[in-house]
Amino acid sequence: MGSTGMHILCVVLGIFGLVGTILCCAIPRWKVSSFTGSNIVTAQSDQEGLWTSCVVQSTGQEQCKKYDSLLAQSAELKAAQALVVISCMVSSLSLLILLAGSNFTTCIENEDSKPKICLVAGIGMLLASLLIIIPVSWYAHNVIRNFNDPLIPQPQKKELGACIFVGWVAGVLLLLAGGLLCCFSKAKASSAGGTAKYYSNSASAPSSKNYV
Repeated sequence: MGSTGMHILCVVLGIFGLVGTILCCAIPRWKVSSFTGSNIVTAQSDQEGLWTSCVVQSTGQEQCKKYDSLLAQSAELKAAQALVVISCMVSSLSLLILLAGSNFTTCIENEDSKPKICLVAGIGMLLASLLIIIPVSWYAHNVIRNFNDPLIPQPQKKELGACIFVGWVAGVLLLLAGGLLCCFSKAKASSAGGTAKYYSNSASAPSSKNYV
């Protein structure tokens, strides 16, 4: 029962982590305009994401435009796009594997193989967490560095957008889910292996005794 509850918890954490990763990928809120110092013009705000850049007017009207060319983008942005997309794919696949190997599903009837399947799902979630945390942290580092650069004009400085924080939270959730799965699944697989070995030895003992 405790193992079932742990699997349900990991599924919930994985779903929230996947949703956060998808939001980071889709919503253009990675960096936004900074209104500090002499830059007090608030008629419009610039917002940038992985795929589009938007201009939000003070009236609430928003105009977004996709980036013109993939090759014309910076290496930082292209790397972030690739890593976040891969994170979405890996976390989705890991969730499907976890659902197949969980104790509260009957997709797999062999109970001995379920801990190994959940262990694979846990490793996948750990990988997905790194794939979202690395680009988000790298992007945030560059935004903070440019914000503190005195050579960049004040109107061109940007601040961290909401997607940066959502990405960090999603990465932590996937990390927790993967860590729990790896710890509990590995321990259960080891105990199952020890039990099988015990029965094998005990079964051979009566055979030897009857022979004598």
